[in-house]
Amino acid sequence: MQTELADFIRDTPEGREAEEILRKCVHCGFCTATCPTYQLLGDELDGPRGRIYLIKQVLEGAEPTGKTRLHLDRCLTCRSCETTCPSGVHYSRLLDIGRHVVDARVPRHGGEALIRRVLREFVPRPKLFGVAMKAGQAVRGLLPKALQAKVPEPRPAGRWPEPRHARQVVALAGCVQPAMAPSINAAAARVLDALGISLVEAAGAGCCGAVRHHLDDQDGARADARRNIDAWWPAIEAGTVEAIVMTASGCGVQVKDYGHLLQHDPAYADKARRVAELTRDIGEVVAAEADALAAVLGARALPRQALAWHAPCTLQHGQRIRGTVEGLLAAAGYELTPVRDAHLCCGSAGTYSILQPELSERLRTNKLDCLLEGGAGMIASANIGCMVHLQAGTGTPVRHWIELIDARLAASSG
Repeated sequence: MQTELADFIRDTPEGREAEEILRKCVHCGFCTATCPTYQLLGDELDGPRGRIYLIKQVLEGAEPTGKTRLHLDRCLTCRSCETTCPSGVHYSRLLDIGRHVVDARVPRHGGEALIRRVLREFVPRPKLFGVAMKAGQAVRGLLPKALQAKVPEPRPAGRWPEPRHARQVVALAGCVQPAMAPSINAAAARVLDALGISLVEAAGAGCCGAVRHHLDDQDGARADARRNIDAWWPAIEAGTVEAIVMTASGCGVQVKDYGHLLQHDPAYADKARRVAELTRDIGEVVAAEADALAAVLGARALPRQALAWHAPCTLQHGQRIRGTVEGLLAAAGYELTPVRDAHLCCGSAGTYSILQPELSERLRTNKLDCLLEGGAGMIASANIGCMVHLQAGTGTPVRHWIELIDARLAASSG
């Protein structure tokens, strides 16, 4: 794609990156076939190719409008188009640049601006979010149905093993997961403990930065990244941890991108690259210990259970991890049912379910139909946002896959 960027961005780092991305696009349109919003709305401007044209026009000097911003807002940033693209177009990074420019030129006002500000300042603060979540869970039955969907019923974390192994990894607690599902990291700690690895959390680490980043607060996202790096760096420098483990795939894709996010920060660029190199999804960590997992599961026959696997977009398109969790679940005795259109987003997409509720609910309905048509009695996923979003639309239990491995280990030793 030929480009002629305007003076305001041509010689900036963002402009150089945008031009490189734009020049890779060959207008083939393969991306539209796998775009969830294009499939729902049938509008070229609500697909990746159309949005790329909109961003190109703005970066070449065209004045954006509220309509421009709406089409960019409707994008889930699911990155399914990146998986499909034969030319390797890094669409999500172009979208970040385009959204930033458009938001500066077309300011938000009133309730729209307020809700985004509240989300940016409230969600990434674990203590504040945790207090609010506990209060909501205490009166959950009295809440309006729409709000109940955002407040999952409490699940006890269970025992967290004391660090006792020479091998140690550090987990990110995150911002919403400790309040919504503390059972996830605790289950991960028990599974890894059984495999001879101690899982710890670092004091001072918090939100990965994805919430602020996708709400166009890139400075806030960088501040979140620096805080986490500072929390992890002493252990990294001392060589006492072999990996930084993510149990939420949305956090994983963000932390693995720290090297890019802080590439122009002379104080943090090298540290950010090192953190990104050390970051692993919990599925990658457990899969590397597959033989040890088989040994601790033992020879005891466990009843096979039909299970539907929902691969979050941040896992399959963002981190490009496919087949890993499926193999672990099958080895643990779960019968995975076929899932039609498994590449499509469930509609959660961070704060998307709040900012674009109609589209989000339509996507969730479609996803649940695909997940449950195989007769599964449970759904497994790998991201807290997807789990809460899906659970709000079904009575079928939705659990993190590591909790299911934990349950199998408990059953095999019982």
